Amino acid sequence: MEQTVKHRPRLWSFGEYLLEYRGLWGLLLVFTAIFAAVFYGYRLPMEAVLYGSLLCVCAALLLLAWHYRGFQKKMAALSRMEETFLQDPDRYYADDYPPADSLLEQKYQQFLTLISRDRERIRGRSEAAREEMTDYYTMWVHQIKTPIAAMRLLLQQQNGHETQELQEQLFKIEEYVNMVLQYLRLDGGQDLVIQWCDLDRIVRQAVHKYAGMFIRKRLSLNYEPINRRILTDEKWLVFVVEQILSNAVKYTRQGGITVFLEETPEPTLVIRDTGIGIAPEDQPRIFEKGFTGYNGRSHQRSTGIGLYLCRRILTRLSHDIRVESEPGSGTAVRIRLGSETLPVE
Repeated sequence: MEQTVKHRPRLWSFGEYLLEYRGLWGLLLVFTAIFAAVFYGYRLPMEAVLYGSLLCVCAALLLLAWHYRGFQKKMAALSRMEETFLQDPDRYYADDYPPADSLLEQKYQQFLTLISRDRERIRGRSEAAREEMTDYYTMWVHQIKTPIAAMRLLLQQQNGHETQELQEQLFKIEEYVNMVLQYLRLDGGQDLVIQWCDLDRIVRQAVHKYAGMFIRKRLSLNYEPINRRILTDEKWLVFVVEQILSNAVKYTRQGGITVFLEETPEPTLVIRDTGIGIAPEDQPRIFEKGFTGYNGRSHQRSTGIGLYLCRRILTRLSHDIRVESEPGSGTAVRIRLGSETLPVE
């Protein structure tokens, strides 16, 4: 479970307070000096002038202490507002200001409240537009699957090399369609179901999906039962493993793919291939949105979305992903499956 660390409000120094209200207290000192000069000008005894000045100074100090205390409370309230905003800017709404000391400060607060309300209005419209777009593309994805399924049935009734090539291209189309759907659903938290899942079941689902590509490319698969349960969302983790396997099969001409589990220091699923590898200069950017790299551009097979989605999904699941690769020797993708902060449903 994550613990929220609460920071104590910052104490503003007396020097900062005087600097903030230097005009007010400077004016008070000027009035005190004028008061003493006028009394002294009327040839009043020096004791009376000093006594009156001392009374003014004492009253000013009491007023200063009272005003400084109010200043500290106000700044502490503003610091809490700032901390709340920094913790979650998207959900912050400014409606609890400290009491205003002047008409100008009150006007500023009213203006900030209007800005905050307008921000909420714009965000509401943006969320509504995104939900409408998500609903439309979700409907489109489900509708487009019908002709895809029909074409697959028609191709299954035919034989030949061209038919196999068409089936492979149809499979890629379906993959891109599913990627669109997952991309649209990624920001919605309601689609996440965290529970204990069988890791073997997850890996087998992904392997079964790409069994045809393994056969067509004559690639070997080295995989032994893992016998491990992990805390995750099965549907989303299956999608991630599918993307990793898709890249492995796509960029491996000969050899095979190995899937195994490393136990130290945390359970880590490793998917290693004997493919063409990733150029060293491309490796730091492979998780960036839209980045295809040298291999993706030269083979015209990459969309630059797959690994980006994997990183975002695994971050939501409190997992982690690392890639180790050497050009010409293959790539190893490590998915760290630690999930201590996830609630179990």
